[in-house]
Amino acid sequence: MFREMRRKKQQVSEEACIRLLRTAKRGILSVSGDDGYPYGVPMDFVYEDGKIIFHCAKSGHKLDAVRRSDKVSFCVLSEGVREENDWWYHFTSVILFGRIAEEEDPEEKKRLLRLLGMKYMPSAEIMEEDLRKNGPNACVLVLSIEHMSGKEVREK
Repeated sequence: MFREMRRKKQQVSEEACIRLLRTAKRGILSVSGDDGYPYGVPMDFVYEDGKIIFHCAKSGHKLDAVRRSDKVSFCVLSEGVREENDWWYHFTSVILFGRIAEEEDPEEKKRLLRLLGMKYMPSAEIMEEDLRKNGPNACVLVLSIEHMSGKEVREK
């Protein structure tokens, strides 16, 4: 169902993909937007056990698209490294495909919001305060990964 990577020499292992998913700060979630136009949006996220967790508002373009079609892709890039005296970068990218759904269980939603909060917030206390204040207004989306590939790129 999914295409094989064309440049197999650049392919990285599943473990390398997961390492990047655990450390990357943001990625681009792509959905089927209005009138068939693709819609890619930068998202904070957290990886857990073959799933990508996001949060968003309870309404908007992204959520409308997800409700129309649960098939999405998600892409992350490493920061990249430039070798001394060279202009090009080396970086790793991961692209995955899967199905996304809103988390309906209130307790699981809180757990996932905490997981996200602990990745981005400076302390558990700040995260808990934010969860009390903003948690009720948040939607949690869970992307179940169906296919994932990663590539090491040397621009030149």
